Amino acid sequence: MPDSTRKKIVLLGATGSIGSNTLRVLREHPDRLTLAGVSARSNYRALAEICTEFKVPHAVLTDPQAYQKAQAEKVFDGNTQLACGAEALSGLAGLPEADTVLIAVVGACGLQPTLAAIEAGKDIALANKEALVLGGAFVIERARAKGVRILPTDSEHNAIFQCLEGHSPAQVERIILTASGGPFRETPLTDFAKVRPADAVRHPNWSMGHKISVDSSTMANKGLELIEAHWLFGLPPEQLQVVIHPQSIAHSFVQFIDGSILAQMSPPSMTFPIQHCLLYPERAPSVEPTLNFQEAFQLEFSPPDPQRFPCLELAYQALRNGGGAPAVFNAANEIAVERFLKDELPYLAIPKLIDAALEQLATTAVPNIDALLALDSEARVLGREFKL
Repeated sequence: MPDSTRKKIVLLGATGSIGSNTLRVLREHPDRLTLAGVSARSNYRALAEICTEFKVPHAVLTDPQAYQKAQAEKVFDGNTQLACGAEALSGLAGLPEADTVLIAVVGACGLQPTLAAIEAGKDIALANKEALVLGGAFVIERARAKGVRILPTDSEHNAIFQCLEGHSPAQVERIILTASGGPFRETPLTDFAKVRPADAVRHPNWSMGHKISVDSSTMANKGLELIEAHWLFGLPPEQLQVVIHPQSIAHSFVQFIDGSILAQMSPPSMTFPIQHCLLYPERAPSVEPTLNFQEAFQLEFSPPDPQRFPCLELAYQALRNGGGAPAVFNAANEIAVERFLKDELPYLAIPKLIDAALEQLATTAVPNIDALLALDSEARVLGREFKL
């Protein structure tokens, strides 16, 4: 099939869990999708293998040491043009021949390539929460100005996107995000002081990276998703709700003003929302089997316990405060998780660090991206200096 009939995808974060599932979708639909560019932080060997398999013409490593090793070992063949650094990543996001840019890099580093892809007029398949949590006002404003579609790739936001299609925002009463509750949903609160990194990264339903797995255990990830949902769908905090759903089958709900509630359901695999975004507005057979209603299964729902998940309330607080507060929440959480994974802080210190950052830093409106990034840096410094 000639390239002119296939969507050209740029995949930022190709070697992570979202990237791996994206490659599964590409393998399933080679007649519809092709890779125009890929990036990774430091896993140069895995990135080289992807470039060889998919004949990718453009690749970026953001870690300079990994780039030097890749060059020295000559792991990339002559068909791939390899570049290095954050500026190269933004350049890849604006690749002229690309149709859709899937942003799956982890953390605040996703903001600049998201803005670069928008400026280049590309459709955005957004799997990076932090781009909207950190810079939501700027991202949404620029996307509207450029007429760019932001297709949410998180399973929860993708579910909401599908349920809202064809409905006026005025008809929406509330959005209800589902959360698995992570590995400690039923752990006695007295045991939380004993939680170690190896415990927190074992998610019961999803295969994810360490940072997002810890976020799931604290429900900071759901807090980030609340803030993201606010920007994606234009609803205030009082119209955003979270419910615990251990099976991770109903990915979110939309409740309308007449009391009707729509849900999107599929097995807990990221291939479903990724494929929906990459092929949108078309549909095609899925990578893996969907739900089988000829077999019995249960769906459970319960409200989250604020004592068990204090990060969720801190996210609501940041969203209600507005201004730079969501950026502070995000930066403080990133540093808290980083320090926990390094055994520098205990598990229970994660919400304490976030709370301290929100208390200490001015979170009034930020006038531009530079001011926002300065606030982000300030929150990270505070997080690294935080002591119990």
